[in-house]
Amino acid sequence: MIDPISGIFAYSFLRHATEAAFLSSISCGIIGAYIVARRMVFISGGITHASFGGIGLGYFLGLNPLLGAAFFSILTALGIRLASKRSEIREDSAIGILWSLGMAIGIIFIFLTPGYAPNLMTYLFGSILTVTPIDLYLMAGLAVFTLLLFTVFYRTILFISFDEEYARSHNAPVETVNYLLLALVALVIVLHIRVAGIILVISYLTIPQTTANIFVSDLKKIMFLSVIISFLGSMSGLIISYYLNIPSGATIIFVFVLIFLVARLFKSLQTRGHMQRSLQDGA
Repeated sequence: MIDPISGIFAYSFLRHATEAAFLSSISCGIIGAYIVARRMVFISGGITHASFGGIGLGYFLGLNPLLGAAFFSILTALGIRLASKRSEIREDSAIGILWSLGMAIGIIFIFLTPGYAPNLMTYLFGSILTVTPIDLYLMAGLAVFTLLLFTVFYRTILFISFDEEYARSHNAPVETVNYLLLALVALVIVLHIRVAGIILVISYLTIPQTTANIFVSDLKKIMFLSVIISFLGSMSGLIISYYLNIPSGATIIFVFVLIFLVARLFKSLQTRGHMQRSLQDGA
C-alpha cells in the first residue's frame, strides 16, 4: 500500500513546493526575526504593497513582473529610510504615501496593459504550487546570502535591533547595515510573493517569529525557532490544501495563526500552573 504522504510528493510541482517551503523558512525566519525585533512590521507591509507597482509596470513593459517588483521594493525600502531621516516627513507617513503610490501605479499600469493580465491573483494571494526551478535557485541564493550576512554582521545586527544608539557609540557601521538589511527585506518579500502573495507574505515574516518570541527572547534562538515553525507550518498547510483542494498560501497562513494561538494558550496555562505552584509553596 502506498503511503499517502509519499504519493503526494510523487508530483514534481509538490516537490518544488516542499523545497520552496524549506528555503522560505530560512530566509523569512531569519529576516522576519529582525523585522519583529526592530518593530518594522508596518515598514515591511508598506514595501510589500508598494511592490505591486513594479508588478504592474512589468506587465505593461512585457518584462518579468518580479523584476519590476524587486525594483519598486528596493526603491521603496530606501525611500522610506531617506524620507524619515532627511526630511520632516514622519516614517509612518512616508510608508503610507509609498504604499498607496505603489498600489495606484500597479493598478494603472495593469489597466493600460493590452489584453488580460494572466496569473494576477497568484501575485496577490500566492501559490506555493507554482514555483519554478528558477524561483528555487533564486530562493536558495537568497537563503545562503541571508545566512552569510547574519553570520558576519550578527553582533552589529543584534545591537541595532535593540539599541541603535549604543551601536553608533561603538562605531558600528549602523547606516550601512540598516540600508543593506532594508534592501534584503525588499528582496525577501519579492522572492516570496510567488509563495504567499502580496497580501499574505507579511505573515511569513511575522507570525512564526512572534510565536517563537512567546517561548524565547534571545534573537538567535528566535531565528532558529522561527525557521522550524515556518517550515512545519508550511508543510502542514501544503498537505491540508492538497487534500481539501483549497488555496495553499491562505491555508499555510491559517496554520501559522493556529500554531500561534495554540502556543499562546500553552504559555498561558504554563504560566498559570507556575503561579499556582508558587502560591502553594508560599502557603
